[in-house]
Amino acid sequence: MPQFLNSQDADFEARFAALLGMKREEAEDVDAAVAGIIADVRARGDAALVDLTGRFDRYTGPLAFSAAEIAAECAKVSRDDRAALELAAARIRAYHERQVPQDTFWVDAAGATLGWRWTPVAAAGLYVPGGLASYPSSVLMNAIPARVAGVERLVICCPTPGGVVNPLVLLAAEIAGVDQVYRIGGAQAIAALAYGTETIAAVDKITGPGNAYVAAAKRRVFGRVGIDMIAGPSEILVIADRDNDPDWIALDLLSQAEHDESAQAVLITDDAGLAAAVGAAVDKRLATLERRAIAGASWARNGAVIVVRSLDEAAALSDRVAPEHLELCVAAPEALSLRIKHAGAIFLGAWTPEAIGDYVGGPNHVLPTARSARFSSGLSVMDFVKRTTMARMSPAALAAIGPAAERLAQSEGLQAHGLSVRARLDKVNGGRSA
Repeated sequence: MPQFLNSQDADFEARFAALLGMKREEAEDVDAAVAGIIADVRARGDAALVDLTGRFDRYTGPLAFSAAEIAAECAKVSRDDRAALELAAARIRAYHERQVPQDTFWVDAAGATLGWRWTPVAAAGLYVPGGLASYPSSVLMNAIPARVAGVERLVICCPTPGGVVNPLVLLAAEIAGVDQVYRIGGAQAIAALAYGTETIAAVDKITGPGNAYVAAAKRRVFGRVGIDMIAGPSEILVIADRDNDPDWIALDLLSQAEHDESAQAVLITDDAGLAAAVGAAVDKRLATLERRAIAGASWARNGAVIVVRSLDEAAALSDRVAPEHLELCVAAPEALSLRIKHAGAIFLGAWTPEAIGDYVGGPNHVLPTARSARFSSGLSVMDFVKRTTMARMSPAALAAIGPAAERLAQSEGLQAHGLSVRARLDKVNGGRSA
């Protein structure tokens, strides 16, 4: 049974704070195990990967897919599935092409030329979960922004437990323009991407979701390489008014609950009748789902239905949650969205289910979780480029602003800093400001 809260109850603030503070991930301490795995990969390279892949994934064949293997697997994909992937890829690519930043230069009032330019990372490694959580959509969402950004070398690590391959993942990699796919997963894959082995060349940035071991490994290698984020369990918050189909809302909540037992689905509404109807609809739909055990556990442990006085209050509570996915199933969703400051992605109106965003909407579905939307954004082209600032001083510009730099250097006790400016000023107007 999920939590039912009402903002008018005396204990609401305490219960809502407890909801925000819930720890939904496993409490298992994996960091020590991950540290050992990373050290092993660094020390033994491919030999460690072979041993670890055999132990954890029951696979002992070649680490990399051959072109022939990929072609054979892709040939198994039905025409309809291929068409769906190609449509999704086209929409994702078109959306992300609009994110490409432009180089900018200008001459300021002192006569200095300033600006910045953007360049892509040279190589990126994408982690794709395997087994039951093997999602071709995640391949597209990670690989396409990297290609749009101009990344030269793009590789994927995807475990194949028991040697089982998802043909759709390999086809998605082909459509997105991935250069190489490796059959490794877990912390060992992250270590290989970060430090390199005989087979796998190190990359500059690692993106993609994974389990607790993958998350812990990404934390440990950050600094050696860049990472996108530390992703937690999926979550959705739906704000709905009375004019909604309870069954639609129930399905939207379950679309995230079915990801895993740690996922969270929350409804906030200003109508008590809708709250009750959605709760009943969830129970009815749960009985029909193939993943009802997972979705049911998620809903019972982490789900919540909150009744509020107004939609303005709903927006304020939503900002405290800072949800990964936020659906605004209200009469004026655009207006309500203006009151939202913290959300990974917003879906406007009852006709825009979050599931569209997972596949074919266009915006990226790799989004900040665990309230990190307060300070971070979803994956984008910007994750695969870096900004280099540019500055050029003319003699006149140096004469105008150099004395201030010299003064500040002296105030900080950095003599060589000041002298490097003074040596040039002495060549300009006898050292006087222009």
